Amino acid sequence: MTRARNRQVRKVEAGSVVDPRHGDIEDDASNTKRYSMLSLAGNMLVEISWPKLIIAWTLLLIVPGLLLGLAPIIAQEWLATVSNKITHLIGLWSLLILAVIIALGWFGWRALFRMVEASFWALTSIVVQPGYAMVREGLRHIVEKLFAKNANEAVRANLRAISAAVAGIIVFALSLLVIRCVWPYADFFGSLSELKSWKHVAVLALANSVALITAYLAIAALIWGFADALMAQPRSLAKFDAVPRGGRKWRVAHLSDIHVVGDRYGFRLESGRWGPRGNERLKRLFKQLETLNKKDRLDLILITGDMTDAGISTEWAALYDILADHPRLAGRVLMLPGNHDLNIVDRANPARLDLPTSPNRRLRQIRCLAAMDAIQGKRVRVIDRDKDRVGKTLADSLRLYRKALARFADVARPILSYAIPDLWARSFPQIVPPDKPDGLGIILLDSNADAHFSFTNALGLVTAEQMRGLKIACEAYPDACWIIALHHHVMEYPWAVKAFSERIGTALINGNWFIRSLKSLTGRAILMHGHRHIDWIGEIAKLPVVSAPSPVMEVTDERDTAFYIHTLAIGSDDDLKLHKPERIVVKGERGARGAPAT
Repeated sequence: MTRARNRQVRKVEAGSVVDPRHGDIEDDASNTKRYSMLSLAGNMLVEISWPKLIIAWTLLLIVPGLLLGLAPIIAQEWLATVSNKITHLIGLWSLLILAVIIALGWFGWRALFRMVEASFWALTSIVVQPGYAMVREGLRHIVEKLFAKNANEAVRANLRAISAAVAGIIVFALSLLVIRCVWPYADFFGSLSELKSWKHVAVLALANSVALITAYLAIAALIWGFADALMAQPRSLAKFDAVPRGGRKWRVAHLSDIHVVGDRYGFRLESGRWGPRGNERLKRLFKQLETLNKKDRLDLILITGDMTDAGISTEWAALYDILADHPRLAGRVLMLPGNHDLNIVDRANPARLDLPTSPNRRLRQIRCLAAMDAIQGKRVRVIDRDKDRVGKTLADSLRLYRKALARFADVARPILSYAIPDLWARSFPQIVPPDKPDGLGIILLDSNADAHFSFTNALGLVTAEQMRGLKIACEAYPDACWIIALHHHVMEYPWAVKAFSERIGTALINGNWFIRSLKSLTGRAILMHGHRHIDWIGEIAKLPVVSAPSPVMEVTDERDTAFYIHTLAIGSDDDLKLHKPERIVVKGERGARGAPAT
């Protein structure tokens, strides 16, 4: 029976019009190898749901804008009310009443302030910071195309620095022009009684909001521009440290962007038929890790994001199955979320938009939390923010929420989702403390900015709250060295790229601030990330940075890919050393079908 079935399969493959195992044009809907970003954007524009887009813009832009614009007037009204009460109230009972009014006003103002603060950062992360980054990278792209084709690394670094400063000046000038246009409609010192109609409220609030945000952009752009210009530019690492004999060392297999799919013959979103089918390549990779581990023990298998292709349940289940086949390795795996784990709205429809009220993003967060709990929950710790210290394990911190999370995953009622964003935020950074006070610790960050649209899924942002947690961990172990892992690359690499689309919307929005915040860890920390699918080892402001290539993307089934094993050691000067990495080739399937002809 088996031989007959195999003959039938070969007969179908040889004689049919198309072989479904090799896919078709539908698998290339989001393929950036086949289509340009402009072409993909055009296709999405035709398919997008305009009612959803209008509602999303209302909730994400218009409502925060109104709130931000009215905040100065509301604050002024409250202060005026309190002042009037102070003027007219005399005596003990009056003072008690005044105290109650002030208390209510204070707590109410705190709630309002939190809402305004959240709205402000939502607007800046969507509009302001990407706007500056686009101008900066656009200038760099033009300059490198015109002047830096054959330039050495030092010249390219100077051109990048000058471009950043010029970008800051350009954005500052454009912002002043916008402020001049909206200023006649703005009024920060009016009163609520002067607002004649809802139309008047809307115009005034939006004008105030635009003026405030643009004023912030004008000042921030100058600061960012000159901060980028004055900061040491990224440079490739030309020399590696020698690992001391007999000293402490750690072998780290660095994987990233493994993009597990849920179908045996499934293709990945970005590569389509230009990438491998299914998960066979990843299975072969883990078999290689078993062999390598027997030869020389691996201390850590670090996966810096994009474990799945779209964060759906079948993909996570497939990853569980792969790790279950390698229990000795699974106990050394640490992972962190990537944009494909959290921000792909619908793998079958790139134009689909999630509303902010949709449960789907929360479901993706729950799946990712569940995976991290199952794989590393007992080995990583989270920050106790109430006591400013390294607290419980992730597994312990989730224990009280497991029933509620399972309930939400089952019914997805909005009333159950309000605690999930706070729980997600409290789950990062995740800390693996050093085994000795002067040993090696690991810090796992979530560098994903919220996105409700697949086309903007790649934005990166490390929050101030996470950086505070990182600082707490480092202060708890002042003599330790650290691997700091995140998904997004911190800054664009110091080489020219072919397409402008490769420079926008991928690096950390606040990468400059992030690097400067790590200044005290110079010599004691190494950054490891993924996201770009390519390998690069360099340094930024004397901080080593290691990028992992994707072992399953960018190539078809028959071609080889690779990953790296890094050896880290703490030298006699107590600094963390990076040895020359070992490149491990993952062989392709000989005779497999390559990418289809265009």
